[in-house]
Formats: sequence, C-alpha cells, structure tokens
Amino acid sequence: MHKGAAWIVTVGNELLIGRVVNTNASWLAGRLTYLGYAVRRIVTVPDVEEDIAEVFREALARADVVVSTGGLGPTPDDITNIAFCRALGVDPAVNEEALRMVEERYRSRGYPLTPERVKMAQMPPGARPLPNPVGTAPGVLYEAGGKVVVLLPGVPREMEAIFEGYVEPLLKSRGPPVFFAERGLEVRGVPEADVAPIIREVLRLDPRIYVKSHPRGREVEAPLLYIHVYASAFDRGEADRLVDAAVGRLVQLLKARFGGAVSISEERRLA
Repeated sequence: MHKGAAWIVTVGNELLIGRVVNTNASWLAGRLTYLGYAVRRIVTVPDVEEDIAEVFREALARADVVVSTGGLGPTPDDITNIAFCRALGVDPAVNEEALRMVEERYRSRGYPLTPERVKMAQMPPGARPLPNPVGTAPGVLYEAGGKVVVLLPGVPREMEAIFEGYVEPLLKSRGPPVFFAERGLEVRGVPEADVAPIIREVLRLDPRIYVKSHPRGREVEAPLLYIHVYASAFDRGEADRLVDAAVGRLVQLLKARFGGAVSISEERRLA
C-alpha cells in the first residue's frame, strides 16, 4: 500500500571507498516510507558524469519520485546538476533565482561570486531551486510527466533541512495519506531457521503485512530474535488491525510449535 515507487541516489566517491558512512540514504528511506512511498532502490554512484546520468535515466523510467544527495557544490567533482541535465538531454542553464540565493549567501559573508559559485546555480530549464537555510548550494526540484526529481546537497544537515522544509510538504500532498503501524517481538530459545516457516505463513494473511526477523544472539548456542511486524493502509485503524492480526498469529503459531521452549516478549510499539 503506497503512493508510488521511489529511488534514492547518493553520489560520491567518498561513499564508495568507505570513507563516509551513507547516513543520508537511511534517513531518506525512512522519511520516504512514512510519506507513503515504496523505496525500490538505493543506488550509490561515483563522481562520474555518465554513471550519474545513467542512474537518473533508469530511475526516471522506473520510479515516481527520485531523490539524490551529493554533488551540488563548487568543486570539480560536484557534477550532479550537469549529469541530471545530461540524463534529460538538455543543456544546464544558470537559474536566476538560484543565482540570487547563492550570491546572497556568499555576499553576506564578504565573499565574491566566482565561476565556481555560479556553477551551483546551474540546473535544467524548468527546474525550481530550493532554498538552503543552513548552507550555500540550493536544492533542485524538477517535475515532469507526473515524476518528481529532487537533488539535494550531500551534507546531512543541509539535506535534511531542505527536505523537511520543502520536499516533505510537496510529497505529502501527492495522493491520499498512507498510515503505518509497527510492533516488535523478542523471541528467545528458537533458532531463526525454525521461525522462518511460521513467518512465511503469517505473510500469507495479507500482502500489506511485512514481517522480518533480525538475529541478535547466536543461532545455535543462544538464539535470540527480534521480529519486526509492519503494515500500511490508507486507513489508520486498518493498519493497526493488520499488525495486531499478524502479531497474534505469530505468537499463536510460535507457542503451538515450540511450547515452553520459547520465550516471547513484546517490545514497545514502534508507531
């Protein structure tokens, strides 16, 4: 149950060599999910124009919403704007509104408007700049053919500020709201492999239910599992009902199969 498919594209050699942990992808995945979108891909690409353009072309063909982070700054390897234009088959152009944003930010600090800084105002014709309240590079919003593409800076606090201030309200307004419910179970004394058939049966209850086990102990010596149960629906009560039914069935099957050998405790309701 979702509004559409979303792709997350993170750009930067520093991510691919392990120099920087990709926290942006995790943060965006959570936000997009709770806005009602199904995140289908998280792709990380190097600072190579054709690689970035290729991913954008594929994302535009397969997703309703595409959000990228990184590559909007003034240095030579900041080429996401240019690569996105290449994917669209258009030439990048300086957006006057974006240029004013960049100029005001630098002028207020006593810095001149150099060609490197002007580069941060380049985007496809028809795109809209998104103000960056905590940094210098504007975000980019591009809408066409029912698709939404958002380019955001790679600095986490800048990315988050632009997303929360401008992107989230837009995406929230597209389509009906989607509601989520989550519960967590902690299961002791049963190996994950033995719980797998039970999870499979619970998943048959409804395609809107998601159940995932996460091992926390040692599979054989001291099995300990966290089981995450999640459901989405266009009605809050329905989402709660789906999760409650799934958890009830899980507990019933675990006790019937393992009896006193299993210990089950519910963790706090997640949402």
